[in-house]
Amino acid sequence: MNQKNVNKDTPLYPGMQPDLKVEVAIIGAGTSGLYTAFRLVTDNKYKGHEVQIFDMSNRLGGRLESVIMPGMNFWGELGGMRYLTSQEIVTTLIEGYPLKEDPSKRTPVLKDKMTPVLFPMGNPEKLFMYIRKERFKQNAWTEEQDQGNKLITRYFLNKNDEGLSSDQLFNKIIYNVLMSDPWVVENYKELIIEDPNGYDYTFKLTSRDWDAIKPRMVYNFPGSPYDKRLVNDIGFWNLIKDQVSQEGYEFLANAGGYYSNTINWNSAEAFPYMVGDFSANTTYKTIEEGYDSIAYAIANAYMEYEGARIWSENKLITFTKDHHLIHTHKYELTFLNIQSNTTWKVYANSIVLGMPRKSLELLDQNNFFFDVNRHQKLNENIRSIIMEPAFKILMGFERPWWKDLGIDSGHSITDLPMRQCYYFGTDPENNNSMLLGSYGDMETETFWKALSDDKVLFKVRANKSTSMEELHKFDDVQATEFMVNELINQLKEVHGIDIPQPYVTYFRDWTDDPYGAGYHAWKAGFSVKDVMPYMRKPLIDEQIHIIGEAYSDQQGWVEGAFCEAEKMLQTHYKLDWPYWLDPDYYLGW
Repeated sequence: MNQKNVNKDTPLYPGMQPDLKVEVAIIGAGTSGLYTAFRLVTDNKYKGHEVQIFDMSNRLGGRLESVIMPGMNFWGELGGMRYLTSQEIVTTLIEGYPLKEDPSKRTPVLKDKMTPVLFPMGNPEKLFMYIRKERFKQNAWTEEQDQGNKLITRYFLNKNDEGLSSDQLFNKIIYNVLMSDPWVVENYKELIIEDPNGYDYTFKLTSRDWDAIKPRMVYNFPGSPYDKRLVNDIGFWNLIKDQVSQEGYEFLANAGGYYSNTINWNSAEAFPYMVGDFSANTTYKTIEEGYDSIAYAIANAYMEYEGARIWSENKLITFTKDHHLIHTHKYELTFLNIQSNTTWKVYANSIVLGMPRKSLELLDQNNFFFDVNRHQKLNENIRSIIMEPAFKILMGFERPWWKDLGIDSGHSITDLPMRQCYYFGTDPENNNSMLLGSYGDMETETFWKALSDDKVLFKVRANKSTSMEELHKFDDVQATEFMVNELINQLKEVHGIDIPQPYVTYFRDWTDDPYGAGYHAWKAGFSVKDVMPYMRKPLIDEQIHIIGEAYSDQQGWVEGAFCEAEKMLQTHYKLDWPYWLDPDYYLGW
């Protein structure tokens, strides 16, 4: 078994060095924190020892976590798992940058070998959609449309919405709202196209176009409660219900696979998110060595510099400007060293908080920076995003039972509380296979929480190719027995066949501290255009920065974390545009 990937042996330092003095203290060894350190030292802005990273965990990558399950020689994903080829920072770091003379050849940016592979989305003719106790294949809607018919489901949709798939109906709503605004029509009409078949819509809007549209798009539907309101100020649930009825909303929430897409978040932000990520012609890729390889590769590039260090298992408690070294260092940070349970001090001239909302809220809220009486705007803006729960469970089976149904990859969708399952792969040597039960987003959270809080964990079972000794190493990451049995029941209902028992599981609840959520979404009514740059340097006279996926315009994506870090570095640390990144790439607000 190739359990270890040599690239992931990045040395972490769980110790402490009281009164350590640095220029930049980076809190969080997730993708935004690692990227910041990598850019500061590779750009020769600082030496390795002047930039130090601190994290309370004993691993890198934050909400990226790739694991190898016993008896399988390939990686499964418990956190973020893929990227879009349109996301140029992450794509370039993984794949290299194209040579001007021959764009098909790429020059690596990072030394570590990362093998980009297509993230298989499977065949919609085979994959299931199981909603309101009815089982369809995922292409059932377009099949009927090709025959000139409409697929009628158990949802009482408005007459003119009948027969549309969830993707088509999302796009229709977005098309209609855009076309109701005369300014959008005047400036962008030729980029927003309705197919003559009446089912399909194409949006050729770039991120730059969307950034021009989002803050000023107006909802023009006379008779609606939201008529003449900025779309930015309308919740997405409110808008969907207004467009296609509450029953239409239920259909989109269920058939779309994610409740988190249809919660009452900022509609203006939802539009490009829905058409960019959840529409048909996007190319997803991942990394054969596990998606968290990107975090380790960036960390390894930073670690090549003398004095570079990642202080693992060290938790930031607070920071202050009131200390005895104020003439040389602006801030004193207090860390709790987890292994020794003792606190120690670090002195720095700037602080980068590469942290999501919950992690920020777990810091000392009475210190000078977070104090709500002094900095009300910062507190409001920290809370400008919704925390979206995500539970993931990997299950190892002794054979890929889904192949009996002709399924080789991709995911099935249901309105049962499991919501989705991904068919992840099979070890060619022994047939052991992995399935991801991805669920718990928004309203199903309490359903699973009751099961995941149970005390009795799933008991790993002997397997023809795996010793019990190897399996027992995974005892403490098992899902509960309760949860596994419930999930097997739901898998059985979705697929309509008996499902064998797994021999091992791997469970991760991203709502646990310090993460608080799997990913984030902007609230309606906040001016995202203003909040994003504000968070990168909230207080004018403090060298304190907040970055990461949470306050980006690509929430839930590593690219969002990279873009926020890059803009912060260029604006506040005066770094040059990276030589390896296309100079025309748009980083957003």
